[in-house]
Amino acid sequence: AKGKGRATCPPHASERATMASSVVRAIPGACPAASSRRSIASGRRPSRGASVVRRSSAEPDWKTKQREQDALISVEENSVKAKVEEILAPILAGEGDATDGDDQAPASGAPPELAKKIRAATRSLESGLVERETEVRLLLLAAFCGEHLLLLGPPGTAKSELGRRLSAVCGGASFFERLLTRFSVPEELFGPLSMRGLENDKYIRQTEGYLPTATVAFVDEVFKANSAILNSLLTILNERLFDNGNERVKVPLLCLVGASNELPESEELDALYDRFLLRSSVEQVSAGSLAGLLQTRGLSGGALPTKETKESTTVEATSVISLSVNDFQGVRSAAEASVDVPSSVVDLIVDLRAFLQDKCEPPVYVSDRRLVKSVSLLRVCAYTNGREAVSEFDCLLLANILWQRPGECQMIRDWILERLAQDRGVEQVQYLLAGLFGRACRADGDPEECRALAAEASSLRAVLTTQMRSLAGATSGSLPALRDHLWLSPPDAERAAQTLGPLFSKVRRGLEKLLRECVTLEVALERNTEPHIMALLLPDYWADFIRSGPIEDVKPLGVGKP
Repeated sequence: AKGKGRATCPPHASERATMASSVVRAIPGACPAASSRRSIASGRRPSRGASVVRRSSAEPDWKTKQREQDALISVEENSVKAKVEEILAPILAGEGDATDGDDQAPASGAPPELAKKIRAATRSLESGLVERETEVRLLLLAAFCGEHLLLLGPPGTAKSELGRRLSAVCGGASFFERLLTRFSVPEELFGPLSMRGLENDKYIRQTEGYLPTATVAFVDEVFKANSAILNSLLTILNERLFDNGNERVKVPLLCLVGASNELPESEELDALYDRFLLRSSVEQVSAGSLAGLLQTRGLSGGALPTKETKESTTVEATSVISLSVNDFQGVRSAAEASVDVPSSVVDLIVDLRAFLQDKCEPPVYVSDRRLVKSVSLLRVCAYTNGREAVSEFDCLLLANILWQRPGECQMIRDWILERLAQDRGVEQVQYLLAGLFGRACRADGDPEECRALAAEASSLRAVLTTQMRSLAGATSGSLPALRDHLWLSPPDAERAAQTLGPLFSKVRRGLEKLLRECVTLEVALERNTEPHIMALLLPDYWADFIRSGPIEDVKPLGVGKP
């Protein structure tokens, strides 16, 4: 190789046999006469004279030594390959990918039975409802996060029924319900004034049985709240506090479900609108599911609840569901303490906000408070799913958090799916692996350096393995990370899997190739394999190294000599 500081690749470097020959010639003590045997391996026919000499005379010593050295190289090469296949077999077979969080202790530290309870509660809430899978999950998720849910849609779409059902699965929860009008007074929500208090010159309310003492609440036509109600309602929703006279009282509210047929019209309601972290646009049942709706019976079929039906429904639900108020409390704080948010998720949220506010017309405003609470919700989502870190798939829930108008929900979901389908850092990992290979060649089999580099390769393998497992099922079009997600409804998960499946199959093939190369390098380093053998194991990285590596690093390996 010639040049000012850069080595060039031999003309036949891409051919395995010729490259192997040139590398072996670089080994101290190797005889150049090995080229005739290598010519046979590369397909070039030896001369007639050489054949005659071999037949008429005994094999020279140099050739015997060369054969022995080639045999040792082959043994080492085959040993590395066998170990690589042994390591890769369980990873590529998917062992440990589709673990059942209900049967194993969650990595997040969540109670082992929590996932089972959530799934059972979800089934109970869905019973008798048609096309309300998303709203049911958002309802439970809001309760676990200590946030509030807004159901926006036309009359007669089961918004009130959803709000009432939450109290049925929260054992021991006190329930409050009210329909607001433009003429509603504070007494309807917060309780009447105390006559005895007035006699003692105290302006206090009798709050027992009203919103300040409720655990679960449903407020219909919530945006009809007037200014007399608004301030106290905002404090209850955000701080869980109620000013009763000269005292500030804690409110045990777990979740408030608000319903409305329309978006808020005045700016004074913007603050109330922003208090609802989760939002869902409830539409009419589609034509394909209408027959199933018409065949339902009893309460879920549209019958007005009486006292008897309410009691029987509640008893039935609580007999099946073992969720209690204690199950909801503390989940958010535990998730904050035990769940990490990867930089990839943070970057996704930052880019999404920039897209909504800078590239959308009209811009979609997202408050800082909403973003902070969104990250907290994603932590709870990962915690209840038994994970130690937030997944990029969890970010699909942002479609029900960041929109201001119902039509923006699908736009946000499409943007997130497009982002998830992008190259999952394959180029960056390949760049890191190439740098690691170059350092391994410069180590030249030194045991101490090889151990340090092997540890780095192992860390890189763990990253690639995690990426592979996150794409488990991509080739079959079914992603367990989506299918088994507690908070993604089956229709939403299915649509996402159909979109991402073909794209992820391509990404998975690239990750498999990188993983094989990474494990090969790791095993070679663990065995203190010399550079000329690593060149045979990873020819593409070797060619790149001698082509672009500094001449002072390449010369000691023998390929920089004229």
